[in-house]
Amino acid sequence: MDENELIMLKLAFLWHMHQPDYRGSDGVMKMPWVFLHAIKDYYEMPWLLSQHKNIKATFNLTPPLIEQLMLYEKMGVECDRFLTLLCKESHELGTNEREWVIKICKSSRFDTMIKPLSRFAELFERSVLRDCELLELEVLFLLSWCGNYLRENEEIVKRLLDKAKGFDSADKRELVDALIGFIPKILPFYAELQDRGLVSISTTPMNHPILPLLIDMKNAVVSNPKTAIPSNHMPLLEDAEEQIVRAIALYEERFGTTAKGFWPAEGAVDEKSVRLYSKYGIEWIATDEEILFRSLNTDNRKNLYFPYSFEGVRVLFRDHFLSDLIGFTYRFKEADRAADDFISRLETIEKSGKEPFVSVILDGENAWEFYKNNGRDFFENLYSKIEETKWCQTMTMDEVAEEKALSLKRLHPGSWINGNFDTWVGHPQKNAAWELLFQTKTDYFHHKDELSREAKEKIEHHFLVCECSDWFWWYGDDHHTEYADDFDRLFRSHLIEIYKLMKLAVPTDLFRPIVPDQNLRSLISEPKFPIHPVIDGKVSSFFEWLGSGMIDESAAFSTMEAARGPIEKLYWGQDERHIYLRFDGTIQKLKRESAVIIYTDIEDEPIVLDTEHLPKRGDVKAAIDTIVEISIDKRSFTGARTILLRIEIEIKKRVVQTLPGVYELYIDLDDDYSENWFV
Repeated sequence: MDENELIMLKLAFLWHMHQPDYRGSDGVMKMPWVFLHAIKDYYEMPWLLSQHKNIKATFNLTPPLIEQLMLYEKMGVECDRFLTLLCKESHELGTNEREWVIKICKSSRFDTMIKPLSRFAELFERSVLRDCELLELEVLFLLSWCGNYLRENEEIVKRLLDKAKGFDSADKRELVDALIGFIPKILPFYAELQDRGLVSISTTPMNHPILPLLIDMKNAVVSNPKTAIPSNHMPLLEDAEEQIVRAIALYEERFGTTAKGFWPAEGAVDEKSVRLYSKYGIEWIATDEEILFRSLNTDNRKNLYFPYSFEGVRVLFRDHFLSDLIGFTYRFKEADRAADDFISRLETIEKSGKEPFVSVILDGENAWEFYKNNGRDFFENLYSKIEETKWCQTMTMDEVAEEKALSLKRLHPGSWINGNFDTWVGHPQKNAAWELLFQTKTDYFHHKDELSREAKEKIEHHFLVCECSDWFWWYGDDHHTEYADDFDRLFRSHLIEIYKLMKLAVPTDLFRPIVPDQNLRSLISEPKFPIHPVIDGKVSSFFEWLGSGMIDESAAFSTMEAARGPIEKLYWGQDERHIYLRFDGTIQKLKRESAVIIYTDIEDEPIVLDTEHLPKRGDVKAAIDTIVEISIDKRSFTGARTILLRIEIEIKKRVVQTLPGVYELYIDLDDDYSENWFV
């Protein structure tokens, strides 16, 4: 038998690399996550692939990520606020600067990034740091973000890892210089691998917009008839085209060739957006399996494993389950067992149909810090086992676009989230943001002819930025962030600037927050992702509770109440082994003669926590400082699949608050939240 005849399954990976645009009006990046993922993931992911000659994949690089990597190439440390502060001597930092630097430096994952560096783990636990200790923390933080490639190939990284502690200012400067000098190697490496045929590089519309909503807001209603849309909506077809055109131009500028494929932001598609991609020569796009099932009016999974064609564009549909196994589940397994499990699931698909095509698409940068060794062990096992599997062949998406495809009669409008657009429109806050955008557009059209070319170019830039999906993601109560007010101000600031450029009075609505005062908001959001907080009674990192559920207990306080309980917000979440609880509010009241009592519908006896003597070890751990944090080992609830929690707050042996106040808190102990993973 010819070797080619043995290949029965074709597998296409797409690793999506994306960061928001962190640049302020001064052009300086306000957060360092592009830099940090650059030294940990952006080079490492294609490098790991390149070690296996028979493995191919596609990497999606979004325009904001490309532009910010290029900015590091051009400006170095000066374009990054964090690195600028890091390069100062510790004693030169102001109080707020020092606190912010420490907050960022404690944002690494504890179990996989901090704990392996013993001195880092030691400093991480300290609430007060001397100047020399802060310098050590800064160096160790950078080292914790260095990927395996840098740990093996960069001399200063190897030397400082061997040194382990006692770093000086010269060490820090040399390390920063080496890491900044490494960034210009990243994008050319992708181009080199693409030239060798090992990878294909795709991109996304310029500012990460939901194109179907720009083209026709009624797509939201077609996708979900219950979705309310802004009353003053209008088609923004020209903007949608410009988002595509600018992304294509940036890609050509950076890689010297034409982009063949796009991953639409949030996997959002409709028929008109696909026709636009076709108009501008895009050969393939990809989205989620739910779009296919709705397009075909059947959820028969056998239909998933083919390339499809619509209006001359190949449309590839991701296997949601396989993608989420890598994004969420395999981090908890040993690398070889995880790889074996993946191969066994591919084998089941291979046996179910003739020459199936399997598309695995997920975030290419954020999952690996949850894995041991930054995911290297997993990838080496996975890629090696795929190479050994004679009936499986990896392909790039560009290659898949040349394969025969089934014709798709219609394409359901929707995104990767539940096959609709409710994440970005429908909630009163989301709609309020859209209404302000549409009203600003209307006023612009009335005055456009009076403006100079320079003013119009600046205004068009602000409009395109305002169409980014991220603004609308954070409005409403489906996603929670401590920085909702900041996102709100940033969004409105672009619209305010448009009126200033038009030399018109700024409407008062643009100075009124879309996000109401926290004490007036009723916020109940369900958990989105597993969490792994450090139980220290502090907000060690913005990211440690990101993805948790949250109840704004202050919303339950009526103006007729004489007194309020000390807890204003309750957070909850879980990982594979633990349930986590967090309380925010007037925590000072709980530090003496107080108790937290946790009742469940599983056990007769409650968990009683004396806040002056909180347990640090055992099945229940707790800490109180600026917040209260609690972890409970799931093994305490052996045999249960769900539990109902009720919490009482006692002060001086009096119950002063019952939590939740307006909600029953059920926790599904088996929920891995895989349906919520985003790419």
